[in-house]
Amino acid sequence: MKLDRIQIDPERMNGQPTIRNLRLTVRRVIELVALYADRNELFQEYPELEDEDIQQALTFAALSLDDKVIELTPDVAA
Repeated sequence: MKLDRIQIDPERMNGQPTIRNLRLTVRRVIELVALYADRNELFQEYPELEDEDIQQALTFAALSLDDKVIELTPDVAA
């Protein structure tokens, strides 16, 4: 599994994983994917991002998740 675009540097962005040494963290890229339903709009807003950046950010996030089951309680107000 290739994750060569993910970089972790304690001196950059408080040590958070970033994309290609840009000032975009993996977390921010995941947030952007969730916010922008249209990928073209995302790339217009963030032209420095590439498809492979997004793919590797998603892969990194998936690999970082714990397999622990978390019980969700129903929303009482609903």
